Amino acid sequence: MTTRAQDAANFRGAVTRNPLDRVAWHNLASAEGDLGRLIQAEEAARRAIALGITAPETRLVLARALQGQRRLDDAQRVFEEAIALRPAYADAHRDLAQLIWMRGGDTASALVPLDAALAEAPADPSLHLIRSIVLEFAGDLPGAIAAADAGIAQAPKDTALLRQASHLCLESGDTPRAMTLAQRASQFARPNSVPEMITSCEALLAAGRIEEADATAEAIVKALPGNQYALALQATTWRIRGDKRYAAMCDYKTMVQAQKLDTPPGFESLEAFLLALTVELENLHAFEAHPLQQSVRGGSQLHIQEAEIARPLIGALFGSIAAAVQRHLQALGPGADILRARNTGKFGFSGAWSVRLRSGGHHTDHVHPQGWISSACYISLPEGVGAGGNSRAGWLRLGQPPIPTLPAIRADHHVKPEPGLLVLFPAYMWHGVEPFTSDGQRLSVAFDVVPA
Repeated sequence: MTTRAQDAANFRGAVTRNPLDRVAWHNLASAEGDLGRLIQAEEAARRAIALGITAPETRLVLARALQGQRRLDDAQRVFEEAIALRPAYADAHRDLAQLIWMRGGDTASALVPLDAALAEAPADPSLHLIRSIVLEFAGDLPGAIAAADAGIAQAPKDTALLRQASHLCLESGDTPRAMTLAQRASQFARPNSVPEMITSCEALLAAGRIEEADATAEAIVKALPGNQYALALQATTWRIRGDKRYAAMCDYKTMVQAQKLDTPPGFESLEAFLLALTVELENLHAFEAHPLQQSVRGGSQLHIQEAEIARPLIGALFGSIAAAVQRHLQALGPGADILRARNTGKFGFSGAWSVRLRSGGHHTDHVHPQGWISSACYISLPEGVGAGGNSRAGWLRLGQPPIPTLPAIRADHHVKPEPGLLVLFPAYMWHGVEPFTSDGQRLSVAFDVVPA
């Protein structure tokens, strides 16, 4: 299996051999976009379009590259071009709705293009699903359920809509209906389909059917070895059952480490560096509202890709981060457990982002399915956050699942944030941020690490 870097090299060779091959230019644009090389992705997509490619997929790649460069008006226009070429193009509708939502937090405006498409294609389940997702992440849970139900009425065997409706019913506290919907999704899916198994496991946990949930989680882990969400579900069933394997898997004392970053060269203090970095990141955050299908609530998220890493301050940050990660791997050492067994002593970053939370903001509990070690690095904190005392407002919490369980379980570990502090922990540990109230904003950087 080739990596996307290898794909990009192959496609670059193809366009060198035949500069008029518009499909090869599209493929190169897609690979460059996946690698976060947004300028190269834009150039390749524009070359494919200039050569006459009419596929809306090329416009989607171009629009995503433009959005990544924070050229938001241009990105919105090109998303609209993709939809004009294919009015029911679900991926383009999702990205356009998300862009409109993130730019201003206006749900009604975000839904205008989608509702126009649904008027023309009312039986399209993917459009109903996107509408439900937009409403969910805009905070309208009843509206999200109604949108999913409208889709199910049109496509009663659509497993993605059934899983979405089950998930929303869990959020609303309607566990019996969530279970029914999960069972229907499994009925219409292919045998042993993992997404439906995950939905079933979540409903079983909420219903208190822990032995069945445990068996389902084990099957998911076998089907998805190394998937951190599967491991998190398994850890949850073990915790509820009192299985001693939970304590070994979630050993907060040895697996969670908080350390202050080294001061990058050229700065008199870590505080001076963080002050300059705060200004840099604030200037790069382009959105007002959180993205869809991410953990952020009440804030914005900035992807940190090749162009951002090339900026001196952000590059210096990741230089200090790399040194801290190396120390963490050395402290972890080798071992037979699920975390240490992958410790080669070498690592790579598999994704990075910055989050800016305003008053009332938080992270819902989540894991990073394709990660290995996850992180929270605090750049600046508003007054009162991290102050201690009886309040844990704005603190990192670990161990609390995002789904209801019977019996209910809460976070079993917290970390107090401090400017310049980097927290590293296994990617399979549920983690979130406690809400806080303040006139200031909470600015952080996070990333995932994988073995190299």
